[in-house]
Amino acid sequence: MNSQFGIANVWIQGDFVTRFVAVLLLAMSLASWIVIIIKALDIWRFKKDAKVARDFWHSEDFAAGMTKLGSDPSNPFRILALEGREATAHHRNTQAHLHDSLDVSDWVTRCLRNCIDEFTARLQSGLAILASVGSTAPFIGLFGTVWGIYHALVAIGTSGQSTIDKVAGPIGEALIMTALGLAVAIPAVLGYNALVRGNKSILNGLNSFAHDLHAYFVTGARVSTHGETGKVLPIKKG
Repeated sequence: MNSQFGIANVWIQGDFVTRFVAVLLLAMSLASWIVIIIKALDIWRFKKDAKVARDFWHSEDFAAGMTKLGSDPSNPFRILALEGREATAHHRNTQAHLHDSLDVSDWVTRCLRNCIDEFTARLQSGLAILASVGSTAPFIGLFGTVWGIYHALVAIGTSGQSTIDKVAGPIGEALIMTALGLAVAIPAVLGYNALVRGNKSILNGLNSFAHDLHAYFVTGARVSTHGETGKVLPIKKG
């Protein structure tokens, strides 16, 4: 039997429950693919920002570095640099709040960490949808199969015909629901794993950039993470 006609027959011959399960699986599939596409585009854009951020430390001063980072307000590296600059300026120019009893290193660390935490929450938004779809779609499809088999057996019992040609069609059509559940779950699971790996790469780069920013705002120099241990790379403050 052609699968296209099988799916059509499931919809035509199925009752309300079968159709509801089919629509639910379709909605879950659409939701997971929308999340995968949107988050994949975000990761691709953030990786481009990470490559640009590597040139930040080759600038003559902070203002030139900010120019290299561009003007995109959603660039996490730009946001982090601005947050570090504002935190340093606030700490040095005001002494009216309790948090100003912290030294500049602790205060800049706290502000940069808060900024990274906010970006991490934004980066991971939507992944719960993929996790939910990947874990529940097979069972929803299995439920549709069980209900479809039950519905088919009731119809066969009512008609009094239980030959193999009468049983194979309805049972085979019911089993399509299991295949649909797997077809929805597998892309969601693979997409979730790929996005988690991509997010981890972005966050590693952002944490490294924040480490260098902390050293720059506190000491006036970037601590090199390559080559000689403890080497600092000066950059003029702008």
